Amino acid sequence: MIKKFLLALLVLLPAPAFAVTVEKVVSPGGIEAWLVQDHANPIIAMDVAFAGGSSVEAKPGLANMMASLLDEGAGPYDSQAFQGRLEDLSIGLVFHAGRDQLAGSLKTLTENRDAAFEMFRLAVTQPRFDKEPVERIRGQILAGLTRELQNPNAVAQRAWNKAAFGEHAYGRPVNGTPEAVKALKTAELKTHAKTWLSRQGLIVGVVGDITPDQLAPLLDKTFGALPASHPPITVANTQIATGKVLVESRPIPQSVAVFGLPGIKRDDPDWYAAYVMNYILGGGGFSSRLTEEVREKRGLAYSVYSYLMPLDHTGIVVGGVATQNAKIKQSLDLIAQELTRMAEQGPDQTELADAKTYLTGSFPLSLDSTAAIAGLLVSMQSNNLGIDYLEKRNALIEGVSMDQVKAAAKRLLDPQKLLVVVVGQPEGVTASP
Repeated sequence: MIKKFLLALLVLLPAPAFAVTVEKVVSPGGIEAWLVQDHANPIIAMDVAFAGGSSVEAKPGLANMMASLLDEGAGPYDSQAFQGRLEDLSIGLVFHAGRDQLAGSLKTLTENRDAAFEMFRLAVTQPRFDKEPVERIRGQILAGLTRELQNPNAVAQRAWNKAAFGEHAYGRPVNGTPEAVKALKTAELKTHAKTWLSRQGLIVGVVGDITPDQLAPLLDKTFGALPASHPPITVANTQIATGKVLVESRPIPQSVAVFGLPGIKRDDPDWYAAYVMNYILGGGGFSSRLTEEVREKRGLAYSVYSYLMPLDHTGIVVGGVATQNAKIKQSLDLIAQELTRMAEQGPDQTELADAKTYLTGSFPLSLDSTAAIAGLLVSMQSNNLGIDYLEKRNALIEGVSMDQVKAAAKRLLDPQKLLVVVVGQPEGVTASP
C-alpha cells in the first residue's frame, strides 16, 4: 500500500515552481560556472569543488582538517571576526573534504552578495590557520573520532573500507585517525591549501537571484587569485577485494554488517541500467526487494539497503544491515539469495515500470532549493553529464530496457564476490581464514 501511495503521489504532485534552465557563464578571465537563475526570492547559493580531496593528502585527515579551518579566519579577520561577519550578514559558508574533491558551499541574501563572495574569496585565497582555531578544530575532530570509534556503524564502515581498498588512498578514513590528527602541523595545513585550492579543475555551480552579467566579474574577483594549477593526481585506479567475510567482535546485542561488490563508474555505459536495477534491489526503501524479504516478510531488521557509489578511481555497490546477533546470519543469507535471484532472473515488468515511475517522478522534487540545485550543477560538471542533463535525465531512465537491467544485474551481482564486514557478536557467521 505504501508503495502504491507514493507512486500515486508522484503523479499528482505539481511541477517545480520555475523552469530549471542551465546557462554557462565564462568570466573575462576564463573562469567558468554553470548558472540557474531564479529571481523569485532574494537568495543566491553557490557550490564549488576543487580537485583533490583526501585521496591526494600527504597524511590521513589532512584535507579534512584543512577544509574545516577555511572559515575560521582569513585575510584581515581572525576566527571570531570572520564568524561574526558571516553571522551579521546572514551568510552561510561551509567547506568539507571528500575522497576525490574539496567542496565549499555559500548561501547569501542578494543584498549581501558582494560581501558574501568576498568572504568566500578570503577563505580560499588567504586562510589564516591561527593557533587557537587550529587547536580548537583539532579538538573537535578528535572528539568526533572518539565518538565514531565507539559507534558500531562507523566501525563497520571503516573496517570495510580498509578491507576493500587496503593501502590504496580510498582505504584511509577521510577524517583521519586520532594519531594522525594529533600529529598534523599548521605548516602542513597551509601547504595543502596552497597546493590544492587552485583554478585547475575548479567547478562552480550558482543558483538564484543573479544574472550572468553580474556573476561573470564575481568569478574573477573570487577565484582569480588562486594558483593556476595543482600537481598531477597520481591516484591509481583500483578494484575492491572480494569474497571475504571479516568479523570484529564487540560486546553489543546487535550486529552491524556492511557488504559490497565491485561496481561501475559514473561514465560506464551500464550506469542507468544499474541505477534502475539497484533501486529495485535495495535502493528503493520500502519498495525494494531487500526490504521486502528481510524486513517486511521476516522482521529480521529495521533497515537494509544498497546503493551505487561511483568514485573517480573505482566504483562499488555497497549496502548494509543491522539486526540481533542471532539473526544476522539469516539476514546475510537472504541478501545473498536476493542478489542471486536478481542476477539470474532480473526484475519483473511491474517492478521495472514502478522503478522508472518513481525515479523520474521524484527527480523534480530534488530541485526544491537553491542549495540543492547548486550541488547538482557541480555534480553534473564533475561527472561530465552535459549542460542539458536536467532535460534528458528522465528520458535516459525511461529508455532503460529489461534486457539492459538483466545484463547489469548479471554483471554486478555475484554473491561469491561479496566482501562482508560484521561488527558485534554474530551467531553463525564465520570469518574467512
